[in-house]
Amino acid sequence: MNIYSRPWGTISSGETATLFTLVNDNGMTVEITDFGGTIVSIKTADRNGKLTDICLGYDSLSDYEKADGYLGALVGRVANRIAGASFELEGKTYSLYANDGGNCLHGGKKSFSYVIWKSETATDNDKATLTLTYFSPDGEEGFPGNLTTKVTYTLDNGGALAIRYEAECDKACPLNLTNHAYFNLAGNASGPVFGQILWLDAESYLAGDKDLIPVAVKPVDGTPFDFTEPKPIGKDFFVDFADLRMAGGYDHCFNFTGWKKCKSGGTLLLRAVACDPISGRKMEMYTNQPCVQFYSANFLKNPCFPLRGGKPQQTQTAFCLETQTMPDSIHHQGDESFTDGVLRAGEKYDYTTVYKFSAE
Repeated sequence: MNIYSRPWGTISSGETATLFTLVNDNGMTVEITDFGGTIVSIKTADRNGKLTDICLGYDSLSDYEKADGYLGALVGRVANRIAGASFELEGKTYSLYANDGGNCLHGGKKSFSYVIWKSETATDNDKATLTLTYFSPDGEEGFPGNLTTKVTYTLDNGGALAIRYEAECDKACPLNLTNHAYFNLAGNASGPVFGQILWLDAESYLAGDKDLIPVAVKPVDGTPFDFTEPKPIGKDFFVDFADLRMAGGYDHCFNFTGWKKCKSGGTLLLRAVACDPISGRKMEMYTNQPCVQFYSANFLKNPCFPLRGGKPQQTQTAFCLETQTMPDSIHHQGDESFTDGVLRAGEKYDYTTVYKFSAE
């Protein structure tokens, strides 16, 4: 196991970013930058041993700073949308930056995705670890409390990339951390992912309004949102179904079976499996989070920021599995059909997601 690092350019604040490369004994590599805790690439083997990058990204640090889409980014303080870019907590109203119509998306204007994190590396015989920490002061992006966050990326020799999110705050604050990696198991320039197979251990999903703000919890049974039996991502993609068409595809929170029992520091469970029949690549996802945002890259079409190698952005050429609590939970406090998205003073936020790669 090895970790290599190199300077990776300077952002507009004058700070220098570093690119870290984690390598296991089988040649699998994961590149992560301390700018936004961003996963830049994941190179893993197909059934013939050929290594290919299966994570969409850009060629330069400048693109990551300027582009939209949050490709590979660590997202916080609150992933997903907060309706009306404001919320009330413990009798006080907090105003946030509206960067998605009238709503706050993925933490606001700057957020965790656009700052330099402090870094520390370690290796042993079985794993390579990159630990990133960030202190978010009270009032940053409008959120309450002094929040200290630690995110640990660990690559092992079994092909598993684990991401552990830990945080503590001195005031009650909404918190929902995730990673926004865009996966294409056939390779990052191989076209639409409609033929790739997905299984989700999800009993329900959140239907949204025109702004993708959740309005109701619905069962997946009998709908295009039912992935409880493995099926191609594209199988029901074009079905005339209101919740699917309103979002332009899949961009919904899926609630895992028995999600109410999931808790900080809880047991990791297998919740998703994706595979590419052509290359044989397979990705298993284990987590103790209650939900996942399954996103079929419906907005990946910005012509100003081509992807790595000069490839144009194209919708549905990747998928995201962003483990998290339910979006806009802060506006459903006390509603038992929603997750509690508040971290309170004295509590510990501690969730882990593992993406395990193999080929068959």
